[in-house]
Amino acid sequence: MTNAPLKKQCCVVGGGPAGMMLGFLLARTGVEVVVLEKHIDFLRDFRGDTVHPSTLEFMYELGLLDAFLKLKHSKVSHLTMQIGKEDVTIEFDHLPVHSKFIALMPQWDFLNFLAEQGKRYKGFDLRMQAEATDLIEDGGRVVGVKAKTPDGELEIRADLTVGCDGRHSTLRERAGFQVDSLGAPMDVLWFRLSRKTTDTEETIGHIEAGRMMVMLNRTDYWQCAYLIPKGGIDAVKRAGLAVFRQAVADMSPFVGDRVGEITSFDDVKLLTVAVDRLRRWWRPGLLGIGDAAHAMSPVGGVGINLAVQDAVAAANILAQPLRQGTVTTATLDAVQRRRMLPTRIVQAVQVVIQNRVISLALNSRQEIKPPLVLKLMRLPLLRRIPARVFGLGVRPEHIRTPDVLAGS
Repeated sequence: MTNAPLKKQCCVVGGGPAGMMLGFLLARTGVEVVVLEKHIDFLRDFRGDTVHPSTLEFMYELGLLDAFLKLKHSKVSHLTMQIGKEDVTIEFDHLPVHSKFIALMPQWDFLNFLAEQGKRYKGFDLRMQAEATDLIEDGGRVVGVKAKTPDGELEIRADLTVGCDGRHSTLRERAGFQVDSLGAPMDVLWFRLSRKTTDTEETIGHIEAGRMMVMLNRTDYWQCAYLIPKGGIDAVKRAGLAVFRQAVADMSPFVGDRVGEITSFDDVKLLTVAVDRLRRWWRPGLLGIGDAAHAMSPVGGVGINLAVQDAVAAANILAQPLRQGTVTTATLDAVQRRRMLPTRIVQAVQVVIQNRVISLALNSRQEIKPPLVLKLMRLPLLRRIPARVFGLGVRPEHIRTPDVLAGS
């Protein structure tokens, strides 16, 4: 069965943070936009849940911060990483924003919030269970996508298609974009452990010789990330569940009485880490942003927030040309030029940390000490740099687009 074709000014593929923010912002300016999300809902676990000060500042600029912070969340005003016997702390209290903290919030709540805001605008069309499968081209130009839905195939024709479909992007594969891989020495095992009221409130990071773990306080449970060498999942499974549980208990002894909650390796989800970026983010009629344009390392938890900044920059640049039907390749290139420098800088910082801290730790059997570059960050003149990079971003964006409902 084939549905009647849709015609929109913009088709956004992927209902993650970049796609939902872009769809909302474009509809807010009067653009007719459809957002395609392949799942039935946003309720998927083990996704990034850190909403950084930069994203919270967007909520303030949109007049939505108070409503957003009514959603269940916990606050992280500083991050401490224990490296061997020494601590390295990143503090956000000096940032020039209204919310000087990271909000730990389930990503499905964040996405549902954006969806509800988008529905206030008549040009916003969110299609769940709509999976883009291919591009529609005409004379070398992308003019839309084909999508699989429960009711059959759907064709969406659009002046511009934006790929926000993640690091395993179907659209970037179909478009034949060239991808430069920067490498990653580790993968991540995600799992949950219950949290007691007597546990610490802090987010916990710990690096020891041969292993590393981060624990995010999600109020009633800990979301845990246990780092392993790249491709090391088979070795972990061969060693057995008991060895893995003991390693977790050794890293965080206060949860030693709860590691039995990991009943099998089915309770442990593998995130295969990749760090890459497209050489060119666009083709005529097609643009990629977020992870579809640049997959980020989990270092610093900035992936969501960099993707949201991409969406804000894209909306600022694209909204008027989309309304006027004047989007050109120069318009699309302007988005890439705006966001390429922040992407390069953040990825460079992540790669340095991966290679000089994480890789050395995972492959070491001797006591770990912070490298000189992290020790220097303790100096008063330098200690604010990590918070600026990870909390606010390089070249922070701001909402520049108008609201068609303003004054109505």
